[in-house]
Amino acid sequence: MASASNPPVEIMVWPEGAPSDNGIDVNAEAESNQFVTSVSTPVLYVYPASKPNGTAVVMLPGGGYAGLAMYHEGSDMADWFNSMGITYAVLKYRMPNGHTEVPLSDAEEAMRIVRRHAADWGVDPASVGVMGASAGGHLATTLATHYSSDETRPDFQILFYPVVSMRDDITHHYSRELLMGKNPTSVEIDRLSNELQVNARTPKAFIMLSADDEAVPVANSLRYFQALTDAGVHSAMHVYPSGGHGWGYRDSFPYKPVWTSELREWLRQEVIGSAK
Repeated sequence: MASASNPPVEIMVWPEGAPSDNGIDVNAEAESNQFVTSVSTPVLYVYPASKPNGTAVVMLPGGGYAGLAMYHEGSDMADWFNSMGITYAVLKYRMPNGHTEVPLSDAEEAMRIVRRHAADWGVDPASVGVMGASAGGHLATTLATHYSSDETRPDFQILFYPVVSMRDDITHHYSRELLMGKNPTSVEIDRLSNELQVNARTPKAFIMLSADDEAVPVANSLRYFQALTDAGVHSAMHVYPSGGHGWGYRDSFPYKPVWTSELREWLRQEVIGSAK
């Protein structure tokens, strides 16, 4: 997690032990090609802004609920967010291993941690958002629609090419199997098909994806955006004509200058400005 200019503040998410177990040996975690697998000890890496504007973002990297792309969907974005005065945090959340409650409990605790430290980092507790990519986007939308209290509710959500639905016709089946097992019931599937869980209190969203994404069907984003719109939740969606899946903050994505500009403006208009 050393990609940013300044080393992060590392916070153990559950220093006294997590409330539930994912069944993965604590010594099984490994990293290969900047991809971390078999996570069983969650850590929050926080990059406080030197000139904070009151906003914070908690990033949930993707990886199909098998591992985490901790760099191009994580720490590589720290300097960019910090340059806007935004405190940026990356959550190394536990893999579910069929225990559906585990990643969400980590994400909720990450929100509590940021809000507990709000005064330390110059953050307004009413301007803390969640961001997620791919399967991390599913976790972000789960947090946005299944939060257990105002303390864990995000104030906004930013989604990169997200998995949203667990329904057969549009889900990313690999992510679903690792999250829910091989034979989830229809009730379980609908509960974690987050396009079905949107309501008027679901936080506003910025969604971005490529039209030629062959890994996660674009219908995930389209249905979620439609559900947000139907619920009266003010949101934005940007679909780029090419780029596939998994680009994150990589320079190789041809529309990186576009999405960074569009997200910067959305944050300025809809998040930072509205929080003042």
